[in-house]
Amino acid sequence: MNIFSRTGSFLKDVVSELKKVRWPNRKELVSYTTVVVLAITFLAVFMFVVDFGISELIGLIIKK
Repeated sequence: MNIFSRTGSFLKDVVSELKKVRWPNRKELVSYTTVVVLAITFLAVFMFVVDFGISELIGLIIKK
């Protein structure tokens, strides 16, 4: 098989697989997006607190 026939076969397979996908409806999409945004926000705040705490601790140790 040459590269053109393999590429064509690949693209046909891609289209076939995309037709099998069950796409989320609007309600599911909003729900999943909310979960992701809340999880990222929580982790960002947590990492900020840990980073700030470690920085302050190191600052106290270095000043002594």
